[in-house]
Order: sequence, then structure tokens, then C-alpha cells
Amino acid sequence: MRSVYRGAVAGVPVVLLHGARVSRTMWRPQLEALRRADRTALAIDLPGHGERMGERFTVAGSLAAISRAVDDVGGRAALCGLSLGGYLGMHHAARRPDQVAGLVAAGCSSVPDQLATSAWLLAVRGFFMRLPDKGAWFNQRLVDAALPPEGAAAAGEGGFALEVMGDLLTEVRTIDPRADLARTRCPVWLVNGQLDHFRFQERAFAAAAPDARVVVIRGATHLVNLVRPVAFSRVLLEVLDAVDGREAARPPAAPSSEVLPVGQRPGADAADDAG
Repeated sequence: MRSVYRGAVAGVPVVLLHGARVSRTMWRPQLEALRRADRTALAIDLPGHGERMGERFTVAGSLAAISRAVDDVGGRAALCGLSLGGYLGMHHAARRPDQVAGLVAAGCSSVPDQLATSAWLLAVRGFFMRLPDKGAWFNQRLVDAALPPEGAAAAGEGGFALEVMGDLLTEVRTIDPRADLARTRCPVWLVNGQLDHFRFQERAFAAAAPDARVVVIRGATHLVNLVRPVAFSRVLLEVLDAVDGREAARPPAAPSSEVLPVGQRPGADAADDAG
């Protein structure tokens, strides 16, 4: 249920959070880059995905999984999430500032509770779940069209969790990412593909956080880490170097009054790469 590399570099570890339907295997290019840099990294399967396929997806269960993952790498880490993983990373950072040293939120710069989410939920329940293959053929065509062959292989290696989408689309609408960003106490990097349809509120998202910056990767679409893996990995390594510097200057932390129960909801650079 996890892919881990324990590096020798005495820097902040990173926990990688995948997007909807895919699994921890989508981080294969970044795990390899982190291994080469000798950085400790842990990629997990969220509830209902990968080796946890068949479980019900809930936000509370996801936050519990993230908390355990951070504890497993020492109790404080950077979070890097894409799409669903990015929303969950914001949600966790707002509730557990003691655990989160920095946040990369990729492909999640728009509010998930909107008309498009409702339409997709209706399509999932009213059409795709009634098909014999639950929409597997259609999903595979989308993956093959959206990603280069290496990216498609990484995305599909852990299987596609199609039946989780009803629960997922219902649960994710309970998240208010701008409210979560307003409560963050760590630096935030909003990393988006230039052509990503999820980036249209990125300026509002950046303005909501006390300490945020926007990074746009040229020519990339929504699955930015798989479409431009070299550029995304470079950004992630630069983020970790920056977080290392901040953590080194950080005074020892007292127990935080910012920790909230899991169920409680609180009230531009550019990167260029050919690969």
C-alpha cells in the first residue's frame, strides 16, 4: 500500500498523494528522481485506490492515512499531492500544521464543489456504473490520449479505481480548499500545467494562503507530473531544498493549538522543460 525510499540526505522527507482513480504508482518518475537525490520519500495508496481498492473512500480515512504516513517518515514532512491528492494535502495542512513543513498542491487550483462535479457524479452513477466494465474502456482511452506511453504505464500500474468515484465526488465537495489554504502555516506551491483546466482559480487560491506561490509548467496538462516528469521533479526537488532551509531556521515547536479533529471543517514563476 506504499512505496518508500529512505534516503541518506538529512532533509525534510516528502509524502506523495495521488489523484483520483490512480494509485501511488503514478509517482514512479518522481520516486526515481528522489531516489537519485537520496531524499526520503513515501507514496501511499489512499482509501479505495491501488492495493486498497474495494474500500470506501472518505476524506476522514484519507487524512488518517496521510497522518500515519507522515508519522512513518519521522512526524514532519512536505506533502506533494496532485488533483485529489492536492486537495487532501491542503485539508491536512490546515488541520495538522505540526506535521506539514511544506505543501505542493498540483492540478487542484479550482473549487471542487461546483456544477461540473455534480455533472460528473451524475454521469458516474447514471451511466458508467451501469456499464459491464464500469467505464474501464472509456477510462483507458482517456489515459492513452492524455499521457505519453511511460506516463500511461505508471498511471495504470496500480489499477484504476473506477467504482470509487461516486463516494469520491460526494466526499470531495465537503472540502473548501481556499478556507484550508487560509489556515496553512507552511509555504505552499501551487504547481499547474499550463493547459490544465483545473488552474482557472489559481490566483485566488494563491491569495488565500499566507505564504504561497504559483509555478506553471509549460505545455503540460492536468497530470503534470506524468506529462512533464522532468520539469515537475525539478520543481519538487527545488521545493524540498527551500523547505529544508526554512526548517533549519525554525525554532522548536510547542504543542499546537491549531490541530483540529479530522471531521472538523474550518470556517508566478514558470518552469520550462522539453521532457
